[in-house]
Order: sequence, then structure tokens, then C-alpha cells
Amino acid sequence: MVSKVRTSQLSRDSPVKTKLASALSFALAWSAVSAPAQVSSSQIDPIFASLKSPNAPGAAVLVVRNGRPVFRRGYGVTDLRTLHPIDAKTNFRLASFTKQFTAACIMLLARDDKLHYDDHLTDFFPEFPAYGKPITVRNLLNHISGLPDYGEILMKQYPDTPPEKIPQILDAGVLKLLEQQTAGQFAPGTKWEYSNSGYAVLAMIVEKVSGKSFGQFLHERIFAPLKMTNTLAYEKGKNEVPHRAFGHTKEKDGFHETDQSPTSAVLGDGGIYSSLDDLAKWDRALREHTLLSEAEMQPALTPVQPTEGPAKFPDGGTVSYGFGWFLDPYRGHKRMSHDGETIGFRTTIQRFPEDKLTVIVLANRTDVNPEELALKVVDLYLGTRAAAPQH
Repeated sequence: MVSKVRTSQLSRDSPVKTKLASALSFALAWSAVSAPAQVSSSQIDPIFASLKSPNAPGAAVLVVRNGRPVFRRGYGVTDLRTLHPIDAKTNFRLASFTKQFTAACIMLLARDDKLHYDDHLTDFFPEFPAYGKPITVRNLLNHISGLPDYGEILMKQYPDTPPEKIPQILDAGVLKLLEQQTAGQFAPGTKWEYSNSGYAVLAMIVEKVSGKSFGQFLHERIFAPLKMTNTLAYEKGKNEVPHRAFGHTKEKDGFHETDQSPTSAVLGDGGIYSSLDDLAKWDRALREHTLLSEAEMQPALTPVQPTEGPAKFPDGGTVSYGFGWFLDPYRGHKRMSHDGETIGFRTTIQRFPEDKLTVIVLANRTDVNPEELALKVVDLYLGTRAAAPQH
């Protein structure tokens, strides 16, 4: 039982597992065809047909084309108690999709000249052990800090303990856990390894520099200016998620609500809830450079280059990552994307700036692959299709 939750924690705010699965799923040869002049709802809807249900969790899907939402639809229900249909206002836990917002907070502070990307971790937290002294803000953003994984450390503190008995850890608790360690996993800057710890620490840096809670900073500097009125960093006992979807896992006897884990209260790596309506506003802000200018966004869209060689997934495949964004192209098309995976949710944002196309899929069930589904929609718009398998 513990190992099951531990896996969900390590992957919930880690899209690496999803990326690897998708890479295998799309390991066929692909050939380009002429892009269709128009894609209809009747072409998109069948891709999500299996999620249509009046009594099972599902997903919400948004397609933005040429700056305009052209498809916005909900499938399934928000939870098994109310059976409320999922719609464009339903708020899902974004999981690691959150990281682009955490990165944006840091970028806004950098623009304000409140911090610099090459500032060191110990500049903000002088009490941090010596292994953190070489770690920079840029290292944290790029996943090359070498910080130990807080999920693994946490689980070791509660051996043979049912997950529901493990108290939830907060971002401040993550920082404290890391301060109790004596060494990192590797020398900062030398390797790439996806790090939830790094983004929890970034949230604490936001608090230290701004003098505001992370949730408050997000609201004042991002959500309120963009009129993302229902988006928030969820803090139990402090706020409530409007139009909330609850996470679910499918077992042999059906779906069970699996909405919270011991790490679900950590905000910087995956604690934001949002909806299709609000994420359409976020996509517009990215497209129109409302919050950050094109020049200010450039560091986020610059792939990291570790000193010991290319950034790689655990299976050895290369990966391109900036600040809170995967930058790997898709069949020759420039792309910025991120997945989220948590105990009861799966999410993805797939943006193709040059093609003026964005596809977002938010699911409150763990038996679907949002990236794979989103890319099937992308194929309709970009005019690519699977070639016949080679035998």
C-alpha cells in the first residue's frame, strides 16, 4: 500500500513516467499529410468517447486555434457523490502542470529585480547545508539542482504506515526535510533529473522574497490580473476549490475516490486547481505576452544543457526542458508542453506557438493518458497521421 502511494507521489508531479509511456505509444513511423482546412467537433469528440458517462469520472478538453477557443467540452462527472457533470468551469488539480505557474512567479520577481537566476539557494536560506551552496535558482527551474527527492525521504520516515495515516507535508516542510540532508544526488548543473523538491523550494523562495504566501503571490500577480477568477493554490482549511473535481482511481470493483496523498498539500510542484475557462485566459496571456514579454519569456523556452552531456530521461532518451516547460518538438513542430500526474488526476497542456494551436486535457481519473489523447487532437489540426506499422 505504501509503495503504491509512493509511486503516485513520485509520478504525480512528475510527468517523466507519462512522457516515457507516450514515447512508446507513438513509436510508430509518422508521415505528414496536408493539414485540413478545418476540424469539426464531430472529429474531435470521438477521441474522448470512452469518457462519456453520467456516473463515472472523466475529463475536460479545450482546443484553442488561432487565438480562439474552438472546442470546449466536459465528459463524465466531478465526483461519485453528486454526479455533477464536468464542464468548462470544473476545477481540476493540475499536478505538475502547476510548475509553469511557479516558474512564472520566479520570472516576475526576476523582472522586478528582486532576485536573479544565478542567485544561490543559500542566499535565501543561509541555514541550508553546504551541499545547497552551489545550487542556483536557474538550477532549480531547470531540474539540474541535484536536490534529494522529498517524497522518498518522507516515505522512509513512515515505514509500513498506511498512506492515509501519514500527515500531509507542506512546502515549508519540504524545505525542512532537505535541510536535514547532508548531500545532494549529484553536483548541481551536471545532470538533469526531474525534481519536485526543486519546485517546492522555488515556492519558498517566492515567499521569502515577496513577503507574501505563495498562494497570495500567485493570486495577486497572475490569477487576478488575468481574471482567472476560479484558479487557486488549494490550502485545506484556508480556502475552498469552487466547482471542484475530485480525483479517482479505477479498481477491479469500479472507481474509488483517491483525491489526496501525503504530498498533495505541497503547492510549488503541483498544488494549483484550474478550469478550461481560466486556462484559456492563461493560454492567451502566454500568446500575447500579457504578463511577461517575449524577451522575458526566452529563458523559460531555452533548453537546459547540463555540463556532463544532454539532458536525458531515465531510459536514456533525450529531453528538452526550460523553466517549467518541456520543449521537445512533436513530429517536426515546435512545442512547449507539460503533463501532471497525481494520486487521482492526469493533466496535460500541449502548445504549438508557431501553429497557433493549444490543446488542454484535464482528467479526474488515472486510467487515461491525457497527452496521448491531446496529441490525437493535435494530429487532426497539424495534418499528421500514423503510418502503417512496419513488419
